[in-house]
Amino acid sequence: MFFNEFIIRPATNNDIPSIKNVVFTTLNEYGLNPQLHGKDSDLDDIERNYFVNNGYFGVTVNTRANNIVGTFGIFAINMDICELRKMYLLKEMRGQGVGKFILNTAIKTAAEKQFRKIILETISPLTAAIALYKQFGFKEVKPKEINERVDQAFELDL
Repeated sequence: MFFNEFIIRPATNNDIPSIKNVVFTTLNEYGLNPQLHGKDSDLDDIERNYFVNNGYFGVTVNTRANNIVGTFGIFAINMDICELRKMYLLKEMRGQGVGKFILNTAIKTAAEKQFRKIILETISPLTAAIALYKQFGFKEVKPKEINERVDQAFELDL
């Protein structure tokens, strides 16, 4: 894989259909339902929900095909803590190091925004993502809630 074929750039609301495609395709792949009026409603206005309060939403673009293949959001919880949200990658892009590229960029972005800790919640069927989080030094903690989309939580001190 050649990383010059992929860039990560800030998302805009014009990207919402492509972002929802990546997120919802991945959720469906794992038998999880999108929650249009719940956990996934933040995707209806990326600019308002992520770029305020020092947040960020990045899209990974395959420059060869000029399409969005991955996503991640940095959501400010407070001045010191952010939540990594919506880190998804289309199936055909996995296993090539693109997930590492996205997570590395997410961590770097959070550090540049001077957050001191990243938290995230996930669900156990996402085994490759969980292994990646652990590889990057995320430590498992007790999740705030347990539901059909959350049964594990992790944090990383920056």
